[in-house]
Amino acid sequence: MNFWHTAIQYFWREEAIFVILSALCLSFFLVYFLKEDRKSVINTLIFFLACLFLQFISGLVYALQFTFAASVCHEAAVIGAGVAVIRLSGLLLFRIVLPLIRLQPPRITEDIFVIIAYIAWGLVRLRFAGLDLGSIVATSAMITAVVAFAMQDTLGNILGGLALQLDNSVDIGDWIKVDEVVGRVVDIRWRSTLIETRNWETVVFPNSQLMKNKFLVLGRRTGQPMQLRRWIWFDVSLNTTPRQVIKAVEETILLADINNVAKLPAPNCVLMEIDKGVSRYALRYWLTDLAVDDPTDAVVRWHVYTALERAGIRLEVEKQNVHYVKENEKYEVVVHQRESQQRVKTLKRVELFAQMTDEELSSLAERLKYAQFAKGNIISKQGAIAHWLYIIINGEAEVYLEMPNGERRSVNVLSKGSFFGEMGMMTGAPRSASVIAITDVECYRLDKEAFAGIMQARPGLADEITHILVERRVQLDSVLHHLDEQTRRQEKSSQHNELLVNIKRFFGL
Repeated sequence: MNFWHTAIQYFWREEAIFVILSALCLSFFLVYFLKEDRKSVINTLIFFLACLFLQFISGLVYALQFTFAASVCHEAAVIGAGVAVIRLSGLLLFRIVLPLIRLQPPRITEDIFVIIAYIAWGLVRLRFAGLDLGSIVATSAMITAVVAFAMQDTLGNILGGLALQLDNSVDIGDWIKVDEVVGRVVDIRWRSTLIETRNWETVVFPNSQLMKNKFLVLGRRTGQPMQLRRWIWFDVSLNTTPRQVIKAVEETILLADINNVAKLPAPNCVLMEIDKGVSRYALRYWLTDLAVDDPTDAVVRWHVYTALERAGIRLEVEKQNVHYVKENEKYEVVVHQRESQQRVKTLKRVELFAQMTDEELSSLAERLKYAQFAKGNIISKQGAIAHWLYIIINGEAEVYLEMPNGERRSVNVLSKGSFFGEMGMMTGAPRSASVIAITDVECYRLDKEAFAGIMQARPGLADEITHILVERRVQLDSVLHHLDEQTRRQEKSSQHNELLVNIKRFFGL
């Protein structure tokens, strides 16, 4: 009986219940709130319980009269238990309390404070055990000097990692460029910094290398969101004025809805140089997601290409002496006939031209202009004045209304064979809705001037076209305002004469 009483008395101290309850409460609290660090918290709690068990063993050893061994085991267990409590307290302070007051110190700062607390706790316990701290400090200073000399590179990396985080040179999530390596910082450790590249590679840079050499932090500017300026280069003939090129490209890019392209600062097109028989331009835009640089560049290049093509501006290459052989003229005639037949077939499918003869359709087909639009291009803008219509030959486009409150209300989705813009071509009226390409779209464009000759030759065509236009307009009004059948008939009757007068006046009939 005396054996167990002596063992428990040596093991159980007055402060034991407070320490145990503190460790358990901290552990359960951290496990609940720090889901990503649960494994670390549980391991720390297991270590604390192991130290308690070692204290109990020291009590048994003391009861067996092995006083020195019991003292050593007890002090080791107390130091270990204190280390576990310090670790749990550090997690609570740096992972929960400080973030709540909007302070997020670097992870190395947490490690430093926790290690300092470990050392202080160890020295205090050694002092209570009766050891002379002065001799320990003198001996440790000599050992530290030897270790520091032997581990210069390692210490340089450790201090470099500490400096990187304390002076906020690099944060986790930043995109940096070191030599030819570009990637995102995913971790800053004591010895190294880990960077993930776009090629799914993880590059490990020693921290001392980052401290000694220059590196670029991409997309970071004080007080601004993360975005990086990109350059899209293209060459154009000297016969085209810069004003034409810049207007065609900027108008398209500014209106287009392109993922990962910032609206502010706005993209801009500049003439960079004139050399070797060409004008070299650059479209500069700001990329908001640095992980998708090449795919976004490709989309922007496609928008630039289609914008230049619609404006009748051809891309050029540097002037070189090239010998080439022209295609056979007969082959060109066959290609032209095939294209003309395709255009006539397209026109026949358009309700607006249903009453026209084959000769009129063939004449009209020669005047059609091919136009391409990249996904996200605004093909037609609500309120704009444009005296032409579009016929879709490939792709899909969305018709939508821009409401006074800024809301965008979808009206219809157009696909192959659909046409739009007929009111602008026939009456000169502003566009009643906007149209945006929701895929890459290929169109034929028919201008008023191309249609005027046929209207002048057969004025009666105006009345037939008016019936079709009124029907389309009433259908649109019916969708928007939910008109009943009687109201629709009244609208047709009231709009027909007015629209016919406008068409005749617009074409001078």
